[in-house]
Amino acid sequence: MSEFYLKWFTSDRQFPFFIQYGYHDEDTDLHRHVDFSELVIVLNGKATHIVNTEESFIKKGNVFVINGSTPHAFKDPQDFKICNIMFQPEMLSTAGADLRTSNGFQALFVLEPLYRHRHSYASKLSLSIPNLEYVSLLIAGMIEEYHNKLQGYQTMLGSKFMELVVYLSRHYDKQEKGFQGNHLMHLASAISYMEDRYLEPLTLDQIAKYSDISVRHLNRMFRSYYQTTPIAYLHRLRLERACGLLKHSSLSITQISHECGFSDSNYFTRQFTKSYGTSPTAYRKKL
Repeated sequence: MSEFYLKWFTSDRQFPFFIQYGYHDEDTDLHRHVDFSELVIVLNGKATHIVNTEESFIKKGNVFVINGSTPHAFKDPQDFKICNIMFQPEMLSTAGADLRTSNGFQALFVLEPLYRHRHSYASKLSLSIPNLEYVSLLIAGMIEEYHNKLQGYQTMLGSKFMELVVYLSRHYDKQEKGFQGNHLMHLASAISYMEDRYLEPLTLDQIAKYSDISVRHLNRMFRSYYQTTPIAYLHRLRLERACGLLKHSSLSITQISHECGFSDSNYFTRQFTKSYGTSPTAYRKKL
């Protein structure tokens, strides 16, 4: 199996991003992306998409994301034209909280690629012709910007890429979902709810009710997709916030524990030490 590196497509280490049209009239070899993710938009035609060892049908209007470690290939292409956008996942970290708490964003850019790494999972986003035309115009502007490389092109491309991410996330939210898609959207709803309210005293019942599923199903989905529990995921969000406060504030450990949703500072210290291998006080001293 072939391995692709982003440096093969761009030598700009300050801006690890590449966009191109892809025209395929022959099968491609199974390959994986070592250090980047890929957003694929099918602009014309159809093909069979191989993910790991399983196959699914893709056609004009389909949109999906492939994480770096997921092997994939295209087979039996017919009038097949795509747009490849290669990016490092860190680019998505610039998304604002309003986008990160979007169900569509979580499903398309986080959960689908994560699930696709372990199982074949056909894209559930299929753009209508008018929506695909809008996306095609946006892509054309990005490719022109990338090729011309005028002053400020990196900022412009970063902005247009995030515009595309927002647009696709919104349409994922709107479209009808199949059975498996419902599972993803329930989980995306839970993730969005938690990331928007992780500093509040949330309970499993609240999260499950908001996501329109049972607590048992909520736990099962988290184990399946994240190999963890909802409470552990919630703690991770809170502890990441605590790291920021330890680094950038002079608040006491007790104050930080309360600021981060922990009512008991001793419990906070135990959870922090378990996750990071050091106490909050020692972590702050190292910084």
